[in-house]
Amino acid sequence: MFKRKRLPPELVPAYAAFLAVLAQVEAGKSMLVGVMPTTRLPGRSLPDALFEFEARSSRAAELMPAWRMPALEAEWSACEQGLAEAREQARRFREEGPELGGFERLIWAVEQLMAPLEPFEAAALAFRTRRTKQTPP
Repeated sequence: MFKRKRLPPELVPAYAAFLAVLAQVEAGKSMLVGVMPTTRLPGRSLPDALFEFEARSSRAAELMPAWRMPALEAEWSACEQGLAEAREQARRFREEGPELGGFERLIWAVEQLMAPLEPFEAAALAFRTRRTKQTPP
């Protein structure tokens, strides 16, 4: 019989909550990537993408407390800080409207907004590394 790796029962609710937060973060990132023009589409406007990114980031911040637990405090704190930094950068871009003439500057802007969200990858890895082999009932 195969043994599957599963999360310990005490981490299951936190993981479900983390996935809800991650869904908002990824949806926000997707909005930002949508500003990049392609050979077929001009890309969406940065102000529209920023609005959606900020809305998704705010929703993610509201959901963050649900996955906080001592075993994942370092990862949770890094994600919370990254989310706050990404939201602040989005606010600055929206209010100050930096000059983004050219494709390279647009890439730079998207990278600047998404970079603080990298701790979410480490958090996902932290959940994966806590999986243990368990025999099915």
